[in-house]
Amino acid sequence: MNIWPFSRNENIERRDANVADEDGVLSALWSGAASGAVGLSGAAALRVPAVANAVRVISEAAATLDVRIMERGENGGETEDKTHPVGLLLRGDVNGWTSGFELIRDLTAGALTNDAGGLAYVNRVGNEVREIIRYPLSAINVQFDPQTGEPTYRVHGSIVPARNIVHVRGPFDKSPLTLAAEAIGAAKEMESHAANLFKNGARPGGAIETPKSLGDEGVKKMIKAWRVAHEGSANAGKTAILWDGASFKPFAFNSVDSQFIELRRFQILEICRAFRIPPSMLYELERATWSNSEQMGREFLTYTLEPWLRTVEAALARALFAREDRARFRILLDRDDLTRADLTARATAISSLISAKVLNPNEAREWLDLAPYTGGEEYGNPHINPNKPGLDANGGPTLDEKEPADNADV
Repeated sequence: MNIWPFSRNENIERRDANVADEDGVLSALWSGAASGAVGLSGAAALRVPAVANAVRVISEAAATLDVRIMERGENGGETEDKTHPVGLLLRGDVNGWTSGFELIRDLTAGALTNDAGGLAYVNRVGNEVREIIRYPLSAINVQFDPQTGEPTYRVHGSIVPARNIVHVRGPFDKSPLTLAAEAIGAAKEMESHAANLFKNGARPGGAIETPKSLGDEGVKKMIKAWRVAHEGSANAGKTAILWDGASFKPFAFNSVDSQFIELRRFQILEICRAFRIPPSMLYELERATWSNSEQMGREFLTYTLEPWLRTVEAALARALFAREDRARFRILLDRDDLTRADLTARATAISSLISAKVLNPNEAREWLDLAPYTGGEEYGNPHINPNKPGLDANGGPTLDEKEPADNADV
């Protein structure tokens, strides 16, 4: 569907020429294309592998979660509305060329890499949401009131209502990419230094020094004799015999060279701190163990991903639901897929929840993506059958089955 929602009036306002570089950022992130920008632009920062990996870990983890529309009941509980049009839109294609997965991924990545955040336009026909379009920042712009912080949005220069914009923003009014600019720049310089070292900086293991000139022929003979005597694994460790007062001076690494790998590793840790990502998720495994990697994974879900998920949920709900509908419906990115344990632990947990009457069997089957069965809506302990002869409703022996006391009258 091609619906153009913006009128071409004579008072169209144009944004400044210093267009943000989100196009370069996301093209570099998803396609791996290199940017020719000079300095620490967004796309250039994403050429540092640790930065690109950090952005992808957060944004793709958020986008992989199932989108559910939860309806609040009068008794305080919630049930999923599987036919709500907003849910159908986000679980399918938000427009003719973008899926719901790509929309959430790109909105989160935009908030991680751009100070303006991740922005998308909601195209409505009446009150019906028809499509969601993520325009580049050259076409969509936001300005904030310096006193209240109220945003004003423009698409192609035309002011649009805030209710028609999905806006995902990070804290501090700055993206993690901007806040960590110096740390990312240091990592990029080290990477460039390593590339130039191997490209242009071949370094010999030592030098032969002589107190007098040997001449061209003397140098050639000395080099030939040295290689015959000492080059190759078979000659390793042999004693060097020099002549005419010559001496061998080995080259030693200085302190910076010897700690270069440690310095590069430290910059990866700095990038991890900026994005609040465990080092093991960026494949920095020097101090990773089975135990602490599992714990760091849980901390990633709690302290890193959860705030971003709530930000995305709130931004989508604010733009896709009317104010009166937000009291009844909410958008949920289901965290269950990220917290799934192995099959044995999961089966034990589900069995315990059913036995405690926290879940009924059909609710548990829904967790496993299985179809419900008749009678599965009842809450009960499957380990106790109250209909078994000799048991009362509480699972205890009936009066008839109780053994008589020793002094009971016969």
